[in-house]
Amino acid sequence: MNVYVVLAHPGKHSLNHAIAQAAVDQLRRNGHRVWFHDLYEERFDPILTVGEITGRTPPPPEIEKHCQEVSAADGLVVVHPNWWGQPPAILKGWIDRVLRDGVAYEFVETPGSPPGIGTPRGTLKATVALVINTGNTPRDREIREFGDPLEQIWGPDIFQFCGVKKFHRESFSSVIAASDEQRHQWLLAVQEMVDRYFPRVERTGTSSDRLPF
Repeated sequence: MNVYVVLAHPGKHSLNHAIAQAAVDQLRRNGHRVWFHDLYEERFDPILTVGEITGRTPPPPEIEKHCQEVSAADGLVVVHPNWWGQPPAILKGWIDRVLRDGVAYEFVETPGSPPGIGTPRGTLKATVALVINTGNTPRDREIREFGDPLEQIWGPDIFQFCGVKKFHRESFSSVIAASDEQRHQWLLAVQEMVDRYFPRVERTGTSSDRLPF
Protein backbone atom coordinates (compact mmCIF):
# COMPACT_ATOMS: atom_id res chain seq x y z
CA MET A 1 0.00 0.00 0.00
CA ASN A 2 0.95 3.63 -0.50
CA VAL A 3 0.31 5.51 2.75
CA TYR A 4 0.31 9.29 3.09
CA VAL A 5 1.24 10.54 6.57
CA VAL A 6 0.80 14.19 7.59
CA LEU A 7 2.00 15.76 10.86
CA ALA A 8 1.03 19.17 12.23
CA HIS A 9 2.96 20.19 15.35
CA PRO A 10 5.65 22.90 15.67
CA GLY A 11 7.71 21.15 18.37
CA LYS A 12 10.43 18.89 16.97
CA HIS A 13 10.71 17.02 20.27
CA SER A 14 6.95 16.77 20.85
CA LEU A 15 4.96 13.62 21.48
CA ASN A 16 3.23 14.30 18.15
CA HIS A 17 6.55 13.97 16.34
CA ALA A 18 7.30 10.75 18.19
CA ILE A 19 3.85 9.41 17.28
CA ALA A 20 4.30 10.27 13.60
CA GLN A 21 7.75 8.68 13.54
CA ALA A 22 6.45 5.54 15.24
CA ALA A 23 3.68 5.30 12.63
CA VAL A 24 6.07 5.84 9.72
CA ASP A 25 8.58 3.31 11.05
CA GLN A 26 5.91 0.65 11.59
CA LEU A 27 4.38 1.27 8.17
CA ARG A 28 7.77 0.74 6.56
CA ARG A 29 8.46 -2.36 8.65
CA ASN A 30 5.13 -3.70 7.40
CA GLY A 31 6.25 -3.26 3.79
CA HIS A 32 4.26 -0.15 2.85
CA ARG A 33 5.49 2.82 0.86
CA VAL A 34 5.23 6.06 2.83
CA TRP A 35 4.88 9.69 1.85
CA PHE A 36 5.58 11.66 5.02
CA HIS A 37 4.99 15.41 5.42
CA ASP A 38 5.83 17.52 8.47
CA LEU A 39 3.85 20.66 7.64
CA TYR A 40 5.77 22.97 9.97
CA GLU A 41 9.14 21.64 8.84
CA GLU A 42 8.12 22.14 5.21
CA ARG A 43 6.70 25.60 5.98
CA PHE A 44 3.44 24.63 4.35
CA ASP A 45 1.48 27.69 3.21
CA PRO A 46 -2.10 27.28 4.53
CA ILE A 47 -3.59 30.24 2.67
CA LEU A 48 -6.13 29.29 0.02
CA THR A 49 -6.37 32.02 -2.60
CA VAL A 50 -9.39 33.12 -4.61
CA GLY A 51 -7.58 32.01 -7.74
CA GLU A 52 -7.31 28.46 -6.43
CA ILE A 53 -10.95 28.42 -5.30
CA THR A 54 -12.20 29.51 -8.70
CA GLY A 55 -9.71 27.45 -10.69
CA ARG A 56 -8.28 30.50 -12.44
CA THR A 57 -4.88 29.94 -10.82
CA PRO A 58 -3.30 26.48 -10.81
CA PRO A 59 -1.95 25.33 -7.45
CA PRO A 60 1.81 25.75 -6.98
CA PRO A 61 4.02 22.66 -7.49
CA GLU A 62 4.32 21.89 -3.78
CA ILE A 63 0.53 21.81 -3.37
CA GLU A 64 0.11 19.78 -6.54
CA LYS A 65 2.59 17.24 -5.11
CA HIS A 66 0.44 16.84 -1.99
CA CYS A 67 -2.67 16.45 -4.15
CA GLN A 68 -1.06 13.78 -6.33
CA GLU A 69 0.15 11.79 -3.34
CA VAL A 70 -3.18 12.00 -1.52
CA SER A 71 -4.97 10.90 -4.70
CA ALA A 72 -2.64 7.91 -5.10
CA ALA A 73 -2.65 6.89 -1.43
CA ASP A 74 -4.31 3.66 -0.35
CA GLY A 75 -4.31 4.86 3.27
CA LEU A 76 -3.99 8.10 5.22
CA VAL A 77 -2.54 8.88 8.65
CA VAL A 78 -3.01 12.29 10.31
CA VAL A 79 -1.24 13.32 13.53
CA HIS A 80 -1.96 16.58 15.36
CA PRO A 81 -2.76 18.11 18.76
CA ASN A 82 -6.26 19.12 19.81
CA TRP A 83 -6.24 22.92 19.79
CA TRP A 84 -9.62 24.40 20.78
CA GLY A 85 -11.37 21.28 19.55
CA GLN A 86 -9.89 21.79 16.08
CA PRO A 87 -6.79 20.95 14.03
CA PRO A 88 -3.98 23.54 14.09
CA ALA A 89 -4.43 26.33 11.53
CA ILE A 90 -1.65 24.97 9.30
CA LEU A 91 -3.48 21.64 9.03
CA LYS A 92 -6.80 23.36 8.35
CA GLY A 93 -5.04 25.08 5.46
CA TRP A 94 -3.84 21.68 4.25
CA ILE A 95 -7.43 20.46 4.29
CA ASP A 96 -8.56 23.52 2.31
CA ARG A 97 -5.80 23.33 -0.31
CA VAL A 98 -5.27 19.57 -0.70
CA LEU A 99 -8.61 17.87 0.02
CA ARG A 100 -10.17 19.94 -2.69
CA ASP A 101 -12.85 19.61 -5.33
CA GLY A 102 -11.40 17.46 -8.11
CA VAL A 103 -8.95 15.73 -5.78
CA ALA A 104 -10.92 14.36 -2.83
CA TYR A 105 -14.49 14.82 -4.03
CA GLU A 106 -16.63 16.00 -6.93
CA PHE A 107 -20.18 17.17 -7.49
CA VAL A 108 -22.36 15.01 -9.71
CA GLU A 109 -25.31 16.73 -11.32
CA THR A 110 -28.59 14.88 -10.96
CA PRO A 111 -31.72 15.14 -13.12
CA GLY A 112 -33.92 18.02 -12.03
CA SER A 113 -31.25 19.72 -9.93
CA PRO A 114 -30.60 23.44 -10.54
CA PRO A 115 -27.67 24.24 -12.87
CA GLY A 116 -24.37 24.10 -11.01
CA ILE A 117 -25.87 22.19 -8.08
CA GLY A 118 -24.86 18.57 -7.70
CA THR A 119 -24.59 15.72 -5.24
CA PRO A 120 -21.16 15.39 -3.61
CA ARG A 121 -19.26 12.17 -4.26
CA GLY A 122 -16.02 11.23 -2.55
CA THR A 123 -13.21 10.32 -4.94
CA LEU A 124 -10.29 9.39 -2.69
CA LYS A 125 -8.73 6.03 -3.44
CA ALA A 126 -7.79 5.50 0.22
CA THR A 127 -9.78 2.79 1.96
CA VAL A 128 -8.71 3.65 5.51
CA ALA A 129 -7.84 6.83 7.42
CA LEU A 130 -6.22 6.87 10.86
CA VAL A 131 -6.19 10.10 12.91
CA ILE A 132 -4.17 10.38 16.12
CA ASN A 133 -4.63 13.36 18.43
CA THR A 134 -3.04 14.52 21.67
CA GLY A 135 -4.58 16.75 24.30
CA ASN A 136 -4.23 18.05 27.84
CA THR A 137 -7.88 17.77 28.88
CA PRO A 138 -8.71 14.40 30.49
CA ARG A 139 -10.74 12.33 28.06
CA ASP A 140 -13.84 11.98 30.25
CA ARG A 141 -14.00 15.76 30.82
CA GLU A 142 -13.42 16.39 27.12
CA ILE A 143 -16.48 14.33 26.23
CA ARG A 144 -18.63 15.55 29.11
CA GLU A 145 -18.04 19.29 28.70
CA PHE A 146 -17.04 19.78 25.06
CA GLY A 147 -18.36 16.78 23.18
CA ASP A 148 -15.97 15.39 20.60
CA PRO A 149 -15.74 17.89 17.72
CA LEU A 150 -12.63 16.30 16.21
CA GLU A 151 -14.51 13.03 15.70
CA GLN A 152 -17.16 14.91 13.70
CA ILE A 153 -14.62 16.96 11.78
CA TRP A 154 -12.43 14.06 10.65
CA GLY A 155 -15.15 11.40 10.39
CA PRO A 156 -18.38 12.52 8.65
CA ASP A 157 -17.23 16.03 7.72
CA ILE A 158 -14.01 15.06 5.92
CA PHE A 159 -13.15 11.40 5.33
CA GLN A 160 -16.68 10.07 4.91
CA PHE A 161 -17.42 13.00 2.61
CA CYS A 162 -14.29 12.19 0.60
CA GLY A 163 -15.25 8.53 0.18
CA VAL A 164 -12.96 6.83 2.73
CA LYS A 165 -14.88 3.80 4.02
CA LYS A 166 -12.90 2.96 7.16
CA PHE A 167 -12.02 5.65 9.71
CA HIS A 168 -10.48 5.41 13.16
CA ARG A 169 -9.44 8.20 15.50
CA GLU A 170 -7.40 7.78 18.68
CA SER A 171 -6.87 10.45 21.34
CA PHE A 172 -4.06 10.45 23.90
CA SER A 173 -4.44 12.65 26.99
CA SER A 174 -3.52 14.20 29.30
CA VAL A 175 -0.08 14.68 27.78
CA ILE A 176 1.09 17.35 30.19
CA ALA A 177 0.67 14.97 33.14
CA ALA A 178 1.90 11.82 31.41
CA SER A 179 4.91 9.91 32.70
CA ASP A 180 7.66 8.61 30.43
CA GLU A 181 6.16 5.14 30.82
CA GLN A 182 2.73 6.40 29.73
CA ARG A 183 4.24 8.05 26.66
CA HIS A 184 6.05 4.81 25.87
CA GLN A 185 2.77 2.91 26.11
CA TRP A 186 1.11 5.38 23.76
CA LEU A 187 3.85 4.82 21.17
CA LEU A 188 3.36 1.08 21.46
CA ALA A 189 -0.36 1.66 20.93
CA VAL A 190 0.47 3.56 17.72
CA GLN A 191 2.44 0.58 16.43
CA GLU A 192 -0.47 -1.71 17.24
CA MET A 193 -2.91 0.59 15.44
CA VAL A 194 -0.72 0.61 12.36
CA ASP A 195 -0.53 -3.19 12.46
CA ARG A 196 -4.32 -3.39 12.73
CA TYR A 197 -5.17 -0.98 9.92
CA PHE A 198 -2.07 -1.40 7.73
CA PRO A 199 -0.94 -5.01 8.27
CA ARG A 200 2.25 -6.42 6.90
CA VAL A 201 2.36 -7.10 3.17
CA GLU A 202 4.74 -9.18 1.12
CA ARG A 203 6.38 -7.02 -1.52
CA THR A 204 7.60 -8.37 -4.85
CA GLY A 205 9.96 -6.93 -7.41
CA THR A 206 13.51 -5.66 -7.34
CA SER A 207 15.21 -4.28 -4.25
CA SER A 208 14.80 -0.74 -5.58
CA ASP A 209 11.02 -1.31 -5.76
CA ARG A 210 11.04 -2.10 -2.06
CA LEU A 211 12.53 1.21 -1.03
CA PRO A 212 9.98 3.50 0.69
CA PHE A 213 9.29 6.86 -0.93
